[in-house]
Amino acid sequence: MEIIRFIVPSIILVISVIYLILTFNLPESKVGNPTAAMNYPLLIGFSLLGLSILYILSEVKDKKKAFTAYKIFADKELTIKVIIVLVLCLGYTFLFERIGFLISTVLFLTALLFLINGRRKWLLNIIVAVLFSAVSWYTFAELLSVSLP
Repeated sequence: MEIIRFIVPSIILVISVIYLILTFNLPESKVGNPTAAMNYPLLIGFSLLGLSILYILSEVKDKKKAFTAYKIFADKELTIKVIIVLVLCLGYTFLFERIGFLISTVLFLTALLFLINGRRKWLLNIIVAVLFSAVSWYTFAELLSVSLP
């Protein structure tokens, strides 16, 4: 059995267990239901845990099939794009609190769309990034009254 096929599901399993441990250590709310703040994080944690277990079981079931999932990274251009997307995501998380939702989201989406669509569709890339960010901000900040940085 190829051990490499269990790397990703095992990482997801460990992350879900750590997430659940951190969720159970959340402080209780002083207003209303003391455990209400844990409901949604617990749902996410247990869902992630269950899906990671299903993922591991599906890999055990398919152990006789050839494992080719990582061969996609033999394409260097695709690998570079994946790395760029990861860097953009890290940059977005870094900028989000510092410059706010609207500006950081416009910058992130513009960079992502330029990576996917190229420079030829520059106007479309910018319009989509600005419109999506503005509609998202309006929906959360104005309609749902969710405070965004």
